[in-house]
Amino acid sequence: MKHYSHLFFDLDHTLWDFEENARLTLEHIYKQLNLSTVGVSDFTYFHERYCYHNDKLWERYRKGFIKVDELRWKRMWHTLLDFKIGDEQLARELSAAFLAHLPFRNRLFPYAVELLTYLHNKGYSLHLITNGFESVQHAKLKNSGIDHFFGKVITSEGSNSLKPNREIFDYAFRVTGAVPETSIMIGDHLEADILGAKNAGMDQVFVNHIKITPSISPTYTVYGLEEMMALF
Repeated sequence: MKHYSHLFFDLDHTLWDFEENARLTLEHIYKQLNLSTVGVSDFTYFHERYCYHNDKLWERYRKGFIKVDELRWKRMWHTLLDFKIGDEQLARELSAAFLAHLPFRNRLFPYAVELLTYLHNKGYSLHLITNGFESVQHAKLKNSGIDHFFGKVITSEGSNSLKPNREIFDYAFRVTGAVPETSIMIGDHLEADILGAKNAGMDQVFVNHIKITPSISPTYTVYGLEEMMALF
């Protein structure tokens, strides 16, 4: 295997289990704000629609069509509209509650800590490149107990760019002193992580947790984090 010095991880959906943490957070605020009394009668459907709208709006955010604030509250707004509730104030209240509670969830994918410990002990320089928000991502890392593994945390806010744009990867190289030839990107998103890294001249590990058939060919593919110990 090619020698790598700097390993760049994605956070959400790769190490930090966004789906489960988001579900637990939504369930908490669903009960806390008594949403069943205002017409949100089914939590399962509420969660399903949130996931749908969140994915769609994140895609628009990555492409630069919307701003951060619009992403944050409109994913709640569109979810409420599916229940025929046109209440912008409630959507913004939900958004604020969600962002207040989400970073305190600490569910990681299996073997995340074991993998990071293994790689750290092997002497690799570990970093993060994430499209998530600066304060939220740092809080997730701290509350999950994995912040100490990473030298640099490169966010879309800090770099003023987003994966898959080349600029965020170039920014990561500058702040870490890494070079593409001895760096590798590890992530779950084919466009943002894999294609973005490929276009930046980096090798990639596609973490295929959900076992899809990729539309592009990553350098490596794993189906669970424990498989990466054999790669490095």
